[in-house]
Amino acid sequence: MTVLLATSGDLPDGEPGAAVLDAALARRGIDAAWARWDDPSVDWAGADLVAVRSTWDYVTRHADFLAWTASLDQSRLLNGADVFAWNHDKRYLTELGDLPVVPTLLADDRAGLAEAVRRCGTAVVKPRVGAGGAGLIVVTDPDDPRLGRPVRSLPGYPEAGGPWVVQPLVESVRTEGESSVYVLDSRLSQRFDKLPGEGDVRVNEEFGGQVRAVDTGDAADLVMRAHAALGERFGRAMDYLRVDLLRWEGEWVVSELELIEPGLYLDVSPANAAPFADLLAERLARL
Repeated sequence: MTVLLATSGDLPDGEPGAAVLDAALARRGIDAAWARWDDPSVDWAGADLVAVRSTWDYVTRHADFLAWTASLDQSRLLNGADVFAWNHDKRYLTELGDLPVVPTLLADDRAGLAEAVRRCGTAVVKPRVGAGGAGLIVVTDPDDPRLGRPVRSLPGYPEAGGPWVVQPLVESVRTEGESSVYVLDSRLSQRFDKLPGEGDVRVNEEFGGQVRAVDTGDAADLVMRAHAALGERFGRAMDYLRVDLLRWEGEWVVSELELIEPGLYLDVSPANAAPFADLLAERLARL
């Protein structure tokens, strides 16, 4: 049985720590290979299963990426193109029903952006389609000249700014950081705690963030609630899910849901390798 693990041109051999996952798959007798999602020579239809992994360049070409995922056999694609289409735009944070979420406002133009910042006070502004902390700024002034400028921190972002999400700054990110918890094949997996770099609120390693594996602790309940809520929305359980959490007014709230290509932090801890390999083995057994 063959599996194609979709990646990007910048990471032809897969996500950081990919060798750990490769070995776990090999031990299960799974023939797996990493392939660029935008490589026209790849025979995606010839794979028994496709798992989107380190396609982290999709944010600069999201229309092409979503069209590619929709072109695949959905019975052989983990999570599915409909899930990706919903999750790629951070608008989804306003559609999570009863789940506690960082308060989120949407802005489509400069006037709406200024009003959203005014309502939030100290606000975090970021592109609605984005990743890795690119384009994120913290502002207090609705007339801040940085608002509405094009996002140029990653190549390929639109020259025109927006649309955006605007949220109040969750101050605990400076001290407690953000937690990421994985659910793989409906089972709770590893948690990683991430602290921002000095003088920043971004926990991404590209901006000096630090990551460590920890026990799941008291985050498990909300994580599994999110998993159940997504199952209800899409009529099926998610194959994989990463829930990013912050402490807001002393309680856990969802900061993001990662359903497309969450890195497994295999370079920090191998803990997610075996359960992700088991997930793929179980899905192959269903075919």
